[in-house]
Amino acid sequence: MRVLVLNGPNLGRLGRRQPEIYGTTTHAELAERCVAWGTELGLEVEVRQTNHEGVMVDWLNEAADERTPVVLNAAAWTHYSYAVLDACAQLEAPLVEVHISDPRQRPEEFRHHSVVTAYAVEVVAGHGVDGYRMALEVLARG
Repeated sequence: MRVLVLNGPNLGRLGRRQPEIYGTTTHAELAERCVAWGTELGLEVEVRQTNHEGVMVDWLNEAADERTPVVLNAAAWTHYSYAVLDACAQLEAPLVEVHISDPRQRPEEFRHHSVVTAYAVEVVAGHGVDGYRMALEVLARG
């Protein structure tokens, strides 16, 4: 089964961006781990990252057209992007929402709401980059 792991804005700076919150694993290392975890689970994983909302919407539309399961860390778009929400609403294959930190435990009030959760079969938050492995396990279980 093919799975798209889609990462939103600023996640390309993992390992350098606020390591006290997001850890020291780089996005390239995360992508390698996701592919390896996927292989162990019998999944073909493709990892993508963008800082451009329209690109994310295009990728979600691609997943909808191809009925591809998605692991999504929409990053800041999680909290306000109705374009991402509308794209998630079109998905027929499962979507797992993932966050490296736990947005509900963060001090910024705006992080406590997700427009993605309504369309997710599960939310994995606060487990660092290992949360991506957990999200892939959800999809592998079906």
